[in-house]
Amino acid sequence: MLTITPIYAALIAFLFIALSVNVILQRRKGKISVGDHGDKAMIKAMRTQANCAEYAPFALLLIAMVELQGAEAWLVNLLGLMLLAGRLSHAYGFGKTPQTIILRQIGMLLTFLAILVAAVAGLVQAL
Repeated sequence: MLTITPIYAALIAFLFIALSVNVILQRRKGKISVGDHGDKAMIKAMRTQANCAEYAPFALLLIAMVELQGAEAWLVNLLGLMLLAGRLSHAYGFGKTPQTIILRQIGMLLTFLAILVAAVAGLVQAL
């Protein structure tokens, strides 16, 4: 049974909702119904949300598999914290104007580390 991963999934879902609301607000502000109309703020809001949608589900799936395979709670929490911190850092750094590049880079590094460590842990546990 999953007891740890759902906590991180819920927290990242809250982040995703916030990013989605930001897209909606940008659409209203720029009166943009479909697409981005070349509006830089709209493009930034859409890409910030999309980046979360592209990476978070895959990482959460890997973390859930590691937890289901019986990994220690500290490892599952470490993976979840790396992913959560990475997604928050990336969203803040990328979404800000001007961007805070170092936060964006740290965010992607933490996200990639969470995915990589979860993938390796899943392989090790499966063998």
